[in-house]
Amino acid sequence: MFPILHLGPLAIQAPGFILLVGLWLGMSLAEKHSLQFGVKKEHISSIVLAAAFGGLLGARLVYAAEHPDLYLTHPLSLLSLDNATLSVWGGAGGALLGALIYGQRKSLPWAAMLDALSPLLAVMGVALPLANLASGNGYGAPTNLPWGIELWGATRHPSQVYEIIAAAFILMDTWPSYGIEPPRPAGRTFWRFLAWTAGARLFLEGFRGDSTLWPGGIRAEQVLAWGVLALSLWVLGKLRETEAAKRESAPIASRERQT
Repeated sequence: MFPILHLGPLAIQAPGFILLVGLWLGMSLAEKHSLQFGVKKEHISSIVLAAAFGGLLGARLVYAAEHPDLYLTHPLSLLSLDNATLSVWGGAGGALLGALIYGQRKSLPWAAMLDALSPLLAVMGVALPLANLASGNGYGAPTNLPWGIELWGATRHPSQVYEIIAAAFILMDTWPSYGIEPPRPAGRTFWRFLAWTAGARLFLEGFRGDSTLWPGGIRAEQVLAWGVLALSLWVLGKLRETEAAKRESAPIASRERQT
């Protein structure tokens, strides 16, 4: 693990630095291709700022709700900069809420906006496990496999590396292309990204050693991933049906105009 980067006289927290670089690269990619999705460049940075604020707030509050004993005696710890005390799902929900509030105020086309933000989300999907690898968070379950890594007093699955590899494939699938028409139907790029992400989480969570366990040994993250995957596939199916109906009705409308 490499929690601290030493650059000359500077000592920089590696996990936070990696996340900031990932955010910058993702925003640059999303802004570069935003017009392909019919979204103005300036809306990308604004909605990301709103989502970042909501995500940080949601991640900390949900973590505090999951571990109330840590904050009842030291409530000022809510203001800590420690990224280990952030809930991934709380951050995702808070970010979504922040983005929804901004989008509602600006009357943005949601399907196109989500498509435009998908490259940013895919880049952050790589940056997050890389930051966890630097800090030792998101660690794997104990294993006897030869590629296990020594961490926290045990040989563990390199779950962060598994997640980086999966996220890299998802990023390649989400990467926007030059010189093509906007993806149709609108929203397909985002829901496809979400389906792949949920599917990867459903599988890779089995290698994690820090999962939230419900009664019976059920992993909470896998249950949530099942729900997100089912919703994503259902939406993609509806989008496919809508697009097929539009293609079927187009020749009929064309013939009616000719007559």
